[in-house]
Amino acid sequence: MAILLFDPASRNSLAPLSSTKALADFRFGIFSVKERWELLLNEPAFVHTINYLQPLYPVPDAGCHTWIDAAVIPSEWLVENIQKLHTGQALVEEGKLIAGKTELAFADFDPAAATAVFTELIAAKPVFRIEYPWEMMQLNETMIREDFKLVTRGRQSQAVSPTVQLIQQADIFIEEGARLECCTLNAATGPIYIGKNAEVMEGSSIRGPFSLGFNAVLKMNSRIYGATSLGPYCMGGGEIKNSIMMGFSNKAHDGYMGDSVVGEWCNFGAGTSNSNLKNSAGDIAVWAMGEQKMVIVGQKCGVIMGDYSRLSINSSVNTGSVIGVSCNVFGSGLLPKRIDHFSWGVEGKKYDIDTAITDINNWKSMKSKKMSDAEMMVLKHIFHSEK
Repeated sequence: MAILLFDPASRNSLAPLSSTKALADFRFGIFSVKERWELLLNEPAFVHTINYLQPLYPVPDAGCHTWIDAAVIPSEWLVENIQKLHTGQALVEEGKLIAGKTELAFADFDPAAATAVFTELIAAKPVFRIEYPWEMMQLNETMIREDFKLVTRGRQSQAVSPTVQLIQQADIFIEEGARLECCTLNAATGPIYIGKNAEVMEGSSIRGPFSLGFNAVLKMNSRIYGATSLGPYCMGGGEIKNSIMMGFSNKAHDGYMGDSVVGEWCNFGAGTSNSNLKNSAGDIAVWAMGEQKMVIVGQKCGVIMGDYSRLSINSSVNTGSVIGVSCNVFGSGLLPKRIDHFSWGVEGKKYDIDTAITDINNWKSMKSKKMSDAEMMVLKHIFHSEK
């Protein structure tokens, strides 16, 4: 028996982040969606996603599995009631499947008709589903706090050097192998989690809630405000506030990142900053790439950035910007708020797909990684699907 995290039929609304990965691989708070459910239910999790992405993920053996909408945010009540499900039962909210237990064959599951395969539908309490990318940034403080309780339960933090200043130490957790010297960790405003083999360099000041993932690095004199999550192998620097970098991405130099969600294998050039607030302090409209429409998101929003995209040095990123997958972004003045997949600059030129793959592998080699054949096929699918 296993957990099967499925992408809902509405997954396109989470583009550009959902263009290259299943929702189960989205990382916010401390964990990815997949890691979080595995910890909560103590079972291995597999991924059911759109056809062109499925080769990225292994398929489970046949059997009776628990299917869970990967967009749903877990709660104590929900976890308890998922564990009580019997074969054929499902938890639903307003006709939408939250979770259900069935022996249905993996290939036969259809997210658009997900409730049809269950014999007993149980009305559930209202749940929150991630619908748009910026909602992860808006939810990140809550998720760091909840994940912190989950990851630290029954465990003891590693000791740190006496050169490190700790404020409200009970809400600070340091994993084995983490390296910290001459920095300040202030958990008075929220918990701070430093992952295994991560490094916080001298002079850095961190205010929680904050999560630094496995093998990630904060460069010297970084200033970090909550609620910020830097995933595995990320590199942070300068000033960062209320932002998420999912993994393997760099914002290593001076400049400001605020209220943003950045995918994997992205890079912010030195001196690059984004705006997160209009001069009028009014509501921000953001381009929902998957739905091809503008959506009002509130007063604060920086940049939503798809996997494999890079910003040149001293870039000025406009309020509420959306940057697609595999873009090489450069241009004078404030950059456009909408930058399509595979953009080369901002004047309509398209990145050559073979060059893009070569460049991505160059970046990956810097962290001792390499693109898989399946990842290259995903990029080629997106490239050739562009109008």
